[in-house]
Amino acid sequence: MNAFSTAVPAGRKKRGEGHTRREEILQAAKELFLELGYEATTIRRIADRVGVSAPALYLYFQDKEQMMLALCDQTFGYLIESIKEIEATVSEPRERIRRFGEAYLKFGLAHPDEYKLVFLGANLPESIRKLGHRMPTDDPTRPGIGGAVVFQRLVAILAEAEASGLKLNYPADTCAELCWMAMHGVAAALIMKPEFPWSNRDLLGTGMLDIVMKGLIRAD
Repeated sequence: MNAFSTAVPAGRKKRGEGHTRREEILQAAKELFLELGYEATTIRRIADRVGVSAPALYLYFQDKEQMMLALCDQTFGYLIESIKEIEATVSEPRERIRRFGEAYLKFGLAHPDEYKLVFLGANLPESIRKLGHRMPTDDPTRPGIGGAVVFQRLVAILAEAEASGLKLNYPADTCAELCWMAMHGVAAALIMKPEFPWSNRDLLGTGMLDIVMKGLIRAD
């Protein structure tokens, strides 16, 4: 190659394009995790799909667990943006709680592949499965923090509602878990059984939210 050539070797990004390469790696990892499962997916397979060498891939992620954590955070990032909008535009406590439930279901149905990977994926390593919704959120850069951030936002919304005079039937963190369990059930059913003759998909979501709101908030 001429010493002054501006050609870029195959598999390498030009200076300043590292972010693009990182996204390509995550996309390839997501596809393979969904196609083959987490355990069967190797670094070599991911590198081959991206079109780089395995050593080049290690410049961005130290292992596939780090890729999975990044995918989790990327997925929760979609939901966090919706929550920010709710917090900025909705002030009525009951409506805030309900809108959170709606946002969660919409998020799941809008990103079914990501939802399957993060919430319904099998054979994930214990180190990832143990990353619970109660992990500390004081370090926003910690890999895998997204789920805990979402959960703590919901707990805060419920606690603020209680402080405003709304009476909850259970502690705020328990209410948050119940809300997630209910909406996760609807999301998982609709995602995993898209061809099932459901009575009315929209009404199922609305109905579950009605049940959740009645169950969480004490009737005076």
